[in-house]
Parts: sequence; structure tokens; C-alpha cells
Amino acid sequence: MDFLPTLWFVIIAVFWAGYLFLEGFDLGVGMLMKLLARNERQRRVLLNTVGPVWDGNEVWLITAGAATFAAFPMWYASLFSALYVPLVLVLVALIFRAVAFEYRGKAHRQSSRNIWDWAISLGSFTAAFGVGAMLALTTTGLPLDENGDRVGGAFAWLNGYAVLGGLAVVAFALVHALAFVGLKTDGELRARARRLIGRWLPPALLPMAAWAILAVVPAGKTIPVILLVVAVLAAVAGWFANRHGAEGWSFAASGLFLLAGVASIFVAVFPVVLPSTLDPAFSLTVANASSSPYTLGLMSVIGAFGIPLVLLYQGWTYWVFRRRVSETHIPAAHAVTPVV
Repeated sequence: MDFLPTLWFVIIAVFWAGYLFLEGFDLGVGMLMKLLARNERQRRVLLNTVGPVWDGNEVWLITAGAATFAAFPMWYASLFSALYVPLVLVLVALIFRAVAFEYRGKAHRQSSRNIWDWAISLGSFTAAFGVGAMLALTTTGLPLDENGDRVGGAFAWLNGYAVLGGLAVVAFALVHALAFVGLKTDGELRARARRLIGRWLPPALLPMAAWAILAVVPAGKTIPVILLVVAVLAAVAGWFANRHGAEGWSFAASGLFLLAGVASIFVAVFPVVLPSTLDPAFSLTVANASSSPYTLGLMSVIGAFGIPLVLLYQGWTYWVFRRRVSETHIPAAHAVTPVV
């Protein structure tokens, strides 16, 4: 197996894991706008927990897509054309969500703010479900012919695996967001988040565990099984940490569950990047779907500078906005007179 295609398969897996880790709690907080917050001030607290970081978290999605396009053009072409419908829904959901973040604070009436709250919640849910469905199908397969083209109609992708993946990411995003809210807020929201994690963490992680098991067991490899065990232990540790009030450890354990679970799935399917459900011979692999060695080499040089830069500026952002937010930090709503 050539080194550079394998390297970029690992890098793309890291990008997706980073996106699910960071945007996971981000999307979850968006859904909690209608599930956890009980008044306007609490909704503003939730918005302030992700306000400085939500747009930076989406960089990982863009980077994952761009890296796939450049490193594995056949993978990109087959995946994005076969999943055109869910991809468009995800993009529309993210657009509505981004607009709602910006316009909600400019609304003067509660009815208008309610509309933007629903845009944030439904946009977050749709984006999480769509991304989960697409990733699940990336690892379980699509009806692709020998040319990498989808066989069937526009909804040939819609099956049980897609639903399982969508539910897995939605459920994980909710409990990951509760752990984040417990870490980043104080007062009633913090206490309620801790109670809900203790109650819902085990069942909420079951869909993602099922997805990982479906990918790991048929592969018959040792490393994915070890990673799966690590994910289970992390989930148990996160539940106990939350029970003892260690929100930082609870959030870290939630992230470790995700990273170990995603790693187990990608290692299990390697070297296949997109299986064909029609014939295994039609599956795309790191060998037959990758770009030329020159392209991958140039990307590696650029990535050696760009990836650490992204990690540094995002780490700095989270450090600057590391303090807890509570309802006492939120001023009363008031009208602002424009200068012009």
C-alpha cells in the first residue's frame, strides 16, 4: 500500500473526527435551544457558550470535503453525486442556522426570536442527521457500478444504515452538548445538564455503538476491536465523572468515546473508502480513488504548515473564551439606537 494515499486517508479521518467532536457539541447546543432552555435568558446563555466558536468549528467540515476532493477525487465524485439530496439538505440547514445566529440578536419581538430559535434547532438537527447518514453510508456502502456511478433513483441512499448513522450523530451531539453546557455554564442550566447526562448518556450512545459494531465485526481486525473497547470504557468513565461533578472529565470522556469509535470504524473499513453494495469489485479504495503522487506530495507539504496553524488558532480561541457563562452575565434586552 502506497504511503501517501494511506496518509491522506488518515488525515481525512482525523478531519471528520475533529468535525464531529467540535461541531458535535455545537449542533447539540443548537438543538438544546428548544429542549433545555426554559426562558429567553437561558437561551442567550446557550448561544453565548458557542457564539465565539461555532463558525470556526465548521472549518473542519469544509476542510474534510476539500481534502477528499483533492486527495481522492473518485471518492469525492461518487460520494457527493450519490448523496446529492442529503448534502443539499445539510448545506441549507447550515445556512439557515448561520443566518439565525446572526439575526436572532437583532429581533425586537419575542415572536421573531422564536422563529430564529426554531431555525437554529431544526437546522442543527438536520445538519447532524444528514452528516451522520452520509458518513454511515461511506462506511457501509452505496449502490455503485464499475464506473463509480450510483445505480437507482435520487433516494437510493435512503436505507437503515443511513437512518442509524443520522440518529447516532444526533444522539451523540445532544449528550456531548449537555457535557459542554455542564462545563461552560453555571447555575440552573449546569445542574439540569448534569441530571440529563446521567439519565440519557447510556441510551444516547447506543446508535453510534451499533454503527461501530456493524463496521468492526465483519472486518475481523484486532485494532478496531481494541478501539471499540476504549470507546466503551470512555463512555462508562464519562458517566461516572458526570455523577461526581467532574464536568471537565465528563466532556473529555465524551470526546474520547467519539474519537475511539470513529477511529475503529475507519480502521475497520481501510483500505476501502467507499464500498459498493452491488459488487465488492466496484468498491473504491485508497489505491484506485487517489490523486497522483505529485498532488498528494504537494498537499502534504501544504498540510504540514496549514494543519498545525488551524489547531493553534482554534486552541487559542477556546482558551480566550474558557470562562463559564451564567444568567447573571446576560444583560436585559434593550433597544439600541443606530448611529445613522
